Amino acid sequence: MVKEVRLYIEGGGDSQKTKSLIRQGFSQFFKKLVNEAKTKKIKWNITICGTRNHAFRDFENALKSHPDAFNILLVDAEAPVTKNSPWEHLKFRDNWDKPAGVDDDNCHLMVQTMEAWFIADIETLRKFYGQGFKVSGIPKNANIESIAKDNLEPTLKTATANTTKGEYHKIKHAYKLLELLDVDKVSQASPYCDRLFNTLRSRIRYLQDES
Repeated sequence: MVKEVRLYIEGGGDSQKTKSLIRQGFSQFFKKLVNEAKTKKIKWNITICGTRNHAFRDFENALKSHPDAFNILLVDAEAPVTKNSPWEHLKFRDNWDKPAGVDDDNCHLMVQTMEAWFIADIETLRKFYGQGFKVSGIPKNANIESIAKDNLEPTLKTATANTTKGEYHKIKHAYKLLELLDVDKVSQASPYCDRLFNTLRSRIRYLQDES
């Protein structure tokens, strides 16, 4: 049995350089799980796919090219999640059909987009952007998943516009923020992020028990 976890993640733009940076950020965000997997001799692979359609395509291809691995699709929800499962949400929003042989554990959402994770950890935002960061512009909303997609990026840009690093940039800043985020804070504020980490922990334990 192949002991491997493979994640296919939306984002990173069109170039290999920017995808590499976002991959670096996610590798750090998942660092504890990556290290745990490695100690149990479980392979770990992150693929940054660009657009959400490319992420879904790459995930579907992985089900054929890596059928024995635990493959995960991670994309922005792009809207409030009102359906009972992530696959139902993606069918409703994107008309994606759940591939054969997978279940809800294989599908995870950043709700409503990755920027909500950053807003969950205001202290990291404050430290990263430094002087000029307007914390008053960040929604004080315990349920970050209810913040509308169309408000997330503009809110970050407004809050950071007068900082030395300049306004929030999806590529230049996102990978660095991913490296710095307090995972516990994000998981507490985002049920879907918590679900992702719980799924990965469970799968690592399962793969260990199978050895």
